[in-house]
Amino acid sequence: MLTKRIIPCLDVKDGRVVKGKSFQSLRDSGDPVELARRYYRGGADELVFLDITASKEHRETMATLVERIAEVVFIPLTVGGGLRTVEDMRRLLLSGADKISVNTSAVRHPDLISQAADRFGSQCVVVAIDAKRIPGSNPLRWQVHAYGGSVAVDIDAVQWAAQAAALGAGEILLTSMDADGHRTGYDIELTRAISTQVSIPVIASGGAGSPQDLYRALEEGEADAVLAASIFHYNETDILATKQYLAAKGIAIRN
Repeated sequence: MLTKRIIPCLDVKDGRVVKGKSFQSLRDSGDPVELARRYYRGGADELVFLDITASKEHRETMATLVERIAEVVFIPLTVGGGLRTVEDMRRLLLSGADKISVNTSAVRHPDLISQAADRFGSQCVVVAIDAKRIPGSNPLRWQVHAYGGSVAVDIDAVQWAAQAAALGAGEILLTSMDADGHRTGYDIELTRAISTQVSIPVIASGGAGSPQDLYRALEEGEADAVLAASIFHYNETDILATKQYLAAKGIAIRN
């Protein structure tokens, strides 16, 4: 049985980790290198670093900061933000990333997914999907957003996840914009809709407020991994305690 993964997330703006609600009202949460070191020592299975304003500001991800983080963690490191070409991805892999995450550029140019998979292998390619519920939709539907969540795109999130998987993505990093930062739980319906649609791992993101929320995303949402930020940044729980809770609930978790 494949074990489930606990993945802290570092959303970085201007060289600092930030956190907000539904991608708004960002507040400072600390130094990315120090947080990365803390999470590595605390038992994180992987780490995600997202330069959240790179696409919106039409610039490259901060490679120097990626190098500094890669020097202090020895677990898989996924990096995203502002990646527009295969060469951009190569530069970050050489800087110490193990996987690259693409969102806006993949939405604009889906063939970038297959190009990256051909060049580096699907295991290196994570397609991030920022999705928001479409009010009044029945059955429920979610719309893809790009440029750090600031631009709505006329693409159905579930259909886009299936297309990304078919193009060679190795994982889906799925963030509910509605739940993000509210700490009231993941969007279980969204997570399950995509997890049951694709055969590649799905990382649930957006809304974690307690270890119970992580359990529901893994069990009811059928996610393969859970990404969280606020509950770890502000010491409301730690990774070890979360793993112990999930193991006691019958979730296959890494020691």
